[in-house]
Amino acid sequence: MDNHIPANRKKGVRIAAAIILLVGLGSSALVYLRAQSDPHGGISGEYTMEESMRDSKKYVHDLELFGGKANLIASDFVRWYSGLWEGTQLAFTIATLTIATSGGILFFDNILNAGSHPSDPDKGKT
Repeated sequence: MDNHIPANRKKGVRIAAAIILLVGLGSSALVYLRAQSDPHGGISGEYTMEESMRDSKKYVHDLELFGGKANLIASDFVRWYSGLWEGTQLAFTIATLTIATSGGILFFDNILNAGSHPSDPDKGKT
């Protein structure tokens, strides 16, 4: 029984990965260009004032007072994670996720199909 994978299936997986890559990187480029054209990055005056309050010594002191160092670390993590979904940083996030998804599809397709190819009977003989 031949376990060889049809060439059209391999081709289909590669085409799907290429389409995901093109659509994702194209979307990333559009988001990046759109974010570059907006001088304020979609941020209002209130948000900027809120950001400056978060950087004040009193705010940091109060965070540490109520929750300790863990609260400071958690607050920094939330701010970093929230920043991934805004402006140009969103474009880089989309590009990274796109490359990881497309590469992951190809990688796992190769792993899953590695054992299904017929082996060469002369391979490994000296």
